[in-house]
Amino acid sequence: MKKDIHPAYHQKAKVTCACGNTFEVGSTMPEINVEICSACHPFFTGQEKVVDTAGRVEKFKTRRAKASPKKK
Repeated sequence: MKKDIHPAYHQKAKVTCACGNTFEVGSTMPEINVEICSACHPFFTGQEKVVDTAGRVEKFKTRRAKASPKKK
């Protein structure tokens, strides 16, 4: 195996979620910031949470409100 080509491995890398949850994992990065973790993900919590990126949900709702039902 070649020497000095592999990144350093951190046994206790700190992971910080946007919800405030923190935990430690093994990683090549010393700190990791995530948007969704197991404490706030809808699959694990059973609660619906809309993750809006750049107002996509609002754009969809306004387009749907403007569309009128077609009459036969």
